[in-house]
Amino acid sequence: MNKLIIIPIVLVIASVVSYVLITPQDTPETLTIPIYDSGFTYYDIEYIQTSLKEHDIFVSTPTPITDHTITQYCTFFENDKSQSVEYCTTTVVLDSNGNTIGNINIGGSTTSPILAIANLETATLESDKETTFEIFETVITTLVCDCWDEESIGFENISQWLEAVHTFYYDSGQRNIKSKIDNLSGTEILFEITSKDDSVLQTLIITKHV
Repeated sequence: MNKLIIIPIVLVIASVVSYVLITPQDTPETLTIPIYDSGFTYYDIEYIQTSLKEHDIFVSTPTPITDHTITQYCTFFENDKSQSVEYCTTTVVLDSNGNTIGNINIGGSTTSPILAIANLETATLESDKETTFEIFETVITTLVCDCWDEESIGFENISQWLEAVHTFYYDSGQRNIKSKIDNLSGTEILFEITSKDDSVLQTLIITKHV
C-alpha cells in the first residue's frame, strides 16, 4: 500500500538537506550494488526532453559526471545515511523564456540508474508554477509510471499532490518541508520545498527500491 507522508522539516534537518544536495563536504558511502536492471534508464531522459519540448521547456543533452563533484549532483539518503553513486549525468532545464530554472540528474551504476533528482529554483512557488508542475509530472510519469490514478495515494493526480504540499508549506509559515510517497511502482518519491534567501528550491527525488 502506498504511504503518503507530509513532514515539516526542522531547521537542523533542513540544513542537512541543503548540505547533501548543494555542498556536501564529507565523503558519502557509494552505492555499488549491481541491481539496477529494472525501472527507468539513462535513455529515458530523451523521452523527458521530447515531452517537455512540446511545452516550450528545454532540457539540455546529459553531461556525465565522474569526478569528485558527483556528490553535488547525485547524493541521497538511505536508512539515514548519505549515499552517493558511481556514475551521474546532469542536464540544464530552461523555461519558455530561456531562463535556467534547474536541472535533472540521473545516477547509479554506469549501465543503469537507481536515482533521479529534479532541482528547480524560482523566485517564489508561484513563479513559473505551470512550468515546474509540468516538469515534475513529466519526470514522474516517465521514470516511475503513468499509473497515479490507479493507486490509492490520496490525491487524484500528481498536480493535486504538488498543490497540497505547496499549501502545507504556506500554512506552516514557509518552513522547509517534504512529502514522501512510498512504493509507487517499486520506487520512493520525495518532494521537498526549501526556502532560500531570495528564492525557493523545489526538489523531486526518485529512488528505486533496493
